[in-house]
Amino acid sequence: MQTAVILALVLHVLSGVFWAGSTFVLARTGGDQADRLFRPQMGAAAVAVVTGAVLWFLLHRGTPGIQEHLLEIGALSALVAAGVQGLGARAVRAVSLAGADALTSTNRVVLSQRIAAALLAVTVICMAAARYA
Repeated sequence: MQTAVILALVLHVLSGVFWAGSTFVLARTGGDQADRLFRPQMGAAAVAVVTGAVLWFLLHRGTPGIQEHLLEIGALSALVAAGVQGLGARAVRAVSLAGADALTSTNRVVLSQRIAAALLAVTVICMAAARYA
């Protein structure tokens, strides 16, 4: 079981760092290159969510305490962030095709990345705090 926990944890941390880091950068740079990072971001989000569920199953079964409640808030924030980014997919596509209304699409991409960045910041804070709760 220890090997499974280590593998899940490594995959969870690596995918989460890429997902959150690229989201923070896109939020700060106005969505520059969002079309090139969209699929890797969503792939990293999927890996982070799946490995998070595996870690929950392996480490947090039973009666929930404060640690589990903090992790639940973080997990919910991450799921909402993925949803917000997923909803921005059409805008990302429009920007990559440089359509007629590219400015509106760019603004939507930036807004979705900024909202997701805030939510992922909550996720990171909850995971760090849960470790010491």
